[in-house]
Amino acid sequence: MAAISASQVKELRERTGLGMMECKKALTEADGDIEKAIEDLRKNSGLKAAKKAGRTAAEGAVVTRVAEDGSYGVMLEVNSETDFVARDENFTAFAEKVLAKAFSSKSDDIAAIMEGELEDARGQLVQKIGENITARRAVVIEAGEGNRVGEYVHGGRIGVLTVLKGGTDEAARDVAMHVAAINPAVARPENMPQEQLDKEKAIILAQPDMAGKPTEIAEKMVQGRLKKYLAENSLTEQPFVKDPNQSVAEYVKAAGGEVIGFTRFEVGEGIEKEEVDFAKEVMEQARRS
Repeated sequence: MAAISASQVKELRERTGLGMMECKKALTEADGDIEKAIEDLRKNSGLKAAKKAGRTAAEGAVVTRVAEDGSYGVMLEVNSETDFVARDENFTAFAEKVLAKAFSSKSDDIAAIMEGELEDARGQLVQKIGENITARRAVVIEAGEGNRVGEYVHGGRIGVLTVLKGGTDEAARDVAMHVAAINPAVARPENMPQEQLDKEKAIILAQPDMAGKPTEIAEKMVQGRLKKYLAENSLTEQPFVKDPNQSVAEYVKAAGGEVIGFTRFEVGEGIEKEEVDFAKEVMEQARRS
């Protein structure tokens, strides 16, 4: 059985809001698998779905640029080792240079974008700053005929590109801001993968209040809860962050548009970052000296 670390318990507590002992027990029973622990907790207690954002593991910045006519947009993530460097003007200037090339070439191929002059500039920056600097990923969003791309960047760490059919530049930006704040799973209910719906249905059926229910009643309850799940996790159905009295779809419709899709980047998502116990490290060095 895998040993359960304090960092795993801490992450599960942050994602579920449960107590330390309950989290440790769940992790032990799940053999250290955090996602399985969350599923088991939901099955046993009806715990609401944990946020999927995960821990921010690397530092850096997300930058965006959209064509003046809204016909396409580019978003890029550039990483550094520390947040301090991510705020350095040399780092931000480098990120903007990479973005400019991606934008002019309409390319999301990081290797091709960095080839030549930019790779030399990256190497010089690494030497100057003393940290590893990498261009991690890029995306190019083409609006399509009759559509427009909107952009929003929050604190340099979360970036969003949205695509609306019709509408206004302001609406496209507002929807991007909503996505940055709320982090919906999909643009529309019909975009939710069937695999995810099946997984959610299994969790609902395993909850205590479903026990002993006649099949017909249980199915109605499941469908009702799945509908709620889709509403909570689909951009178009969510209460608009600037006016919760209307949904995002209603807000965009009032602006003469329709939501087509979105792409969201968050600095460091999906990258595991080593956690260093500096006090322990100093003690160990002291012992060796």
